[in-house]
Amino acid sequence: MYQTTIKKPVELVGIGLHKGSPVKLRLEPLEDNSGIIFYRSDVDVAIPLIPQNVVDTKMATVIGKDGFVISTIEHILSAVYAYGIDNLKIIVDADEVPVMDGSSASFCMLLEEAGIKELYSPKKIMRIKKDVIVQEGDKYVKLSPSPDLKYDFRIKFPHPVIQKQEYILKFTKESYKEEISRARTFGFLHEVQYLRSKGLALGGSLENAIVLDEKKVLNPEGLRFTDEFVRHKILDAIGDMSLIGMNFVGNYEAMAGSHDLNHKLTLKLLKNADNFEVIELVDEKTKELEKAYA
Repeated sequence: MYQTTIKKPVELVGIGLHKGSPVKLRLEPLEDNSGIIFYRSDVDVAIPLIPQNVVDTKMATVIGKDGFVISTIEHILSAVYAYGIDNLKIIVDADEVPVMDGSSASFCMLLEEAGIKELYSPKKIMRIKKDVIVQEGDKYVKLSPSPDLKYDFRIKFPHPVIQKQEYILKFTKESYKEEISRARTFGFLHEVQYLRSKGLALGGSLENAIVLDEKKVLNPEGLRFTDEFVRHKILDAIGDMSLIGMNFVGNYEAMAGSHDLNHKLTLKLLKNADNFEVIELVDEKTKELEKAYA
């Protein structure tokens, strides 16, 4: 199995969640061993996708370099990771990725339009060898060894529509598209009002997020899944874990996980080389590992 990129450049325009202004997003192919590179065309700054470039994790995963940032990268990365793309240039002309409908479905469609191209170097994949956990109070995120890839996420909110939810995704590209990609980000009306008072979430609307008041969902069309909230948390986690730098094989488990805990988990994982091994998918012994990313 070989590394991949996209066959041709593709682009779209969408609204930025925080500024509320149009943002142009363009994807371009890259050569073997280039990795994922973000590029801000408005300021001519390239930001490689590595954990050391993460500068904020409060409300989204934000990367930065030389004082310039790109916010809300997790949704597009979730799609890129699910499609097993190893090398890609992601170009935006502002400081955030467009939010689209609050899910990763638009980015999946964009990747389908671009097509996937095999390159010449063997694909690398990370196998988790030891349990790695980050815990803060009753919240935690954990990686553990497994012959396949699974995401097991639990959330608990004191809201009548959400309450306790758990979802287990046995990861394949197809299961991601069908079960996860359409799950939208969500927020509470009082939080949106507060953020707007601070000049944030200016692009947020019922078109790109699930919004709840104290009792109900305000979106007239309702939910796409009864457990859309926890499914979106898995979507976010998949995007956040792409900071590892390659696809991995192992179990991801979370209780009330967050962008911040996911970032701390990637740092803790990579800090000790005994936690993992990097495998090149080049022979019969690695065939089982290829299935998820075929």
